[in-house]
Amino acid sequence: MKQLKKFYQQIPSWLKNRYLLSSVFFIVWMLFFDTNTIWSQIKLQMTINKMEAKKSYYEAEIDRVNQDLDDLLTDDRTLEKFARENYFMKKENEDIFVITED
Repeated sequence: MKQLKKFYQQIPSWLKNRYLLSSVFFIVWMLFFDTNTIWSQIKLQMTINKMEAKKSYYEAEIDRVNQDLDDLLTDDRTLEKFARENYFMKKENEDIFVITED
């Protein structure tokens, strides 16, 4: 019993503070053992950043496609160019040569 008291007296007073011990325990628990650890939060934030980048890319693509659609519906020359390039349409007196790269 005397050895236990002697050991207890050798411990610094700041380690005997119950508030410090419970705070350290709480921080260790939140960092490593809880379901929402710091590592999982970092992974989730990285996933969110990737998805936001994809979202901005697709929003830009939607704007571009809407602009192209508006051009096709309002301008006859653009519509003719689109039909010739994508569907190989031609006039009666024309020949079309399709060149493909291997």
